[in-house]
Amino acid sequence: MPKIHPTAIVDPGAELAEDVEVGPYCLIEADVKIGPGCTLRNHVIVRRYTTLGEANYVDSFTSLGGDPQDLKFDPSSLSYVRIGDGNTFREGVTISRATGEGKCTVIGDRIYFMACSHAGHNAIIEDGVILANGASVGGFGHIGRGAILSAHVSVHQFTRMGELCMSQGNSGTSMHVPPYCILAGINRIAGLNTVGLRRAEDMTDEDRSQIKEAFRITYRAGLGLTEAVEKMDACDDWGVAAGKFRDFVRWIAQADVPYNRGLCPRRRYRR
Repeated sequence: MPKIHPTAIVDPGAELAEDVEVGPYCLIEADVKIGPGCTLRNHVIVRRYTTLGEANYVDSFTSLGGDPQDLKFDPSSLSYVRIGDGNTFREGVTISRATGEGKCTVIGDRIYFMACSHAGHNAIIEDGVILANGASVGGFGHIGRGAILSAHVSVHQFTRMGELCMSQGNSGTSMHVPPYCILAGINRIAGLNTVGLRRAEDMTDEDRSQIKEAFRITYRAGLGLTEAVEKMDACDDWGVAAGKFRDFVRWIAQADVPYNRGLCPRRRYRR
């Protein structure tokens, strides 16, 4: 049976796997499901309608599934947080449940949330992301697979960062950041995350070459987004990796309100 500290409060309506460990002064509400191999340290709060998969580690003073910080939120609505497997939530992390009936905040697998990082309501954080201390993703934000948000990086609501993006500490964006790019400063792209691309085991040299060409067409050819997409569409020999860059730019060009936030521009250097 679960190992529950005598000072913890666990609602009878919560479902805990047999080997879950719950530390001192934790609070687990009804309609919570916690999967095998999960460990909750002291003073953790897991609110209603939150599900954790397997082997998640939740450190002190973390709050999972709290009400969204949304003035339009109806507390009587049913909305959820879905957390995958193998995640680490360090001290003081906050994850908000979704706003909107039946909607969900989605946390994938093997994500590392460092101290005091935050994912807002309806956010989607894909597998393998790292959020360093104080990093924050606003409501409806979407962070792609393997991206790294450095310390105190802020991603505005309704904003997307593509997979394998890297970000400079204290930077922020209210515009969409394509896959494989580096966010540096406020709403500025410094270039491609060449180190991340080189380390990516599923990338070939041909993939990296095609991604560089997609970046050149988008940022250096002097084309509008629609023209850039058309030129990239003509490259019918591209593989999946460069195709993701092209499809991301296409989505930006076609995005409707409130996602029509535009493409994050390239940083200009003074000479």
